[in-house]
Amino acid sequence: MEKFTLLDGLVAPLDRANVDTDAIIPKQFLKSILRTGFGPNLFDEWRYLDHGEPGMDNSARPLNPEFVLNQSRYQGASVLLTRKNFGCGSSREHAPWALSQYGFRVVIAPSFADIFFNNCFKNGLLPIVLNEQDIDFLFEQVNAQEGLRVTVDLDAQKLSLSNGAATFSFEVDAFRKYCLINGFDDIGLTLVHADKIRAFEAKRLTDQPWLSTVIQ
Repeated sequence: MEKFTLLDGLVAPLDRANVDTDAIIPKQFLKSILRTGFGPNLFDEWRYLDHGEPGMDNSARPLNPEFVLNQSRYQGASVLLTRKNFGCGSSREHAPWALSQYGFRVVIAPSFADIFFNNCFKNGLLPIVLNEQDIDFLFEQVNAQEGLRVTVDLDAQKLSLSNGAATFSFEVDAFRKYCLINGFDDIGLTLVHADKIRAFEAKRLTDQPWLSTVIQ
C-alpha cells in the first residue's frame, strides 16, 4: 500500500448526500476477480450517458458533461469533497478501490458509512470528517475558485487551503494513522513480524518434524 504523509491535491466537489457504494462502483463491475481496473468505472452511471458493462471501451463512451468529474477544471483531482453519509449501502470493498484507482487519496465529508470508512484505511485512502459548517465553507471556496487545492498533512492532522482562507484540524485514530503513514495494509502489518514468523515456523518444524511430511 502506498504511504500517506503529505498530499497537495486539487479538490473536486461532489455535492450529494447519501452517496451509496452502488453509485460509487455499480454492481455489474463486481464480477472481476482482480483488485485493479475499477477507476474508469467510478461513478459510472453519473459519469457516462450510456449503460456500462465490464470490458467496454470507456474511451468511446459518451460522457455526461454535467457531471463534476467530467469538467475540465477538476481533471487530475486527488481530493473529493462531498456530503454526509458517504459510502452507505452495501459493504463492497470495490468502492475505495475505484476511488483510489481513479486517483483520489482523500475524501472529505461530514460523515461516512462505517464499513466504507474502515475499508478506506485498509486501502490507503484517507477519509476526513469535518463538521457541516466547515464542509459548506469548503464547497463555497471550491466553487468560487478554479484550481483550488488543499494540503493534507496527516502527521500534523491539518488540512490547509491553497488560497490561505482556512486551515482545519481533523481527528484520526492513532493506529490507522500509523498504518497509513507507513503504508501498511493488513498483510503489510503482518509482514512487519516476518522474522518472528519465520523463526516460529523453523522452531515448530524442529520440534514437530512430522508436520513437514508430504502425504501421497
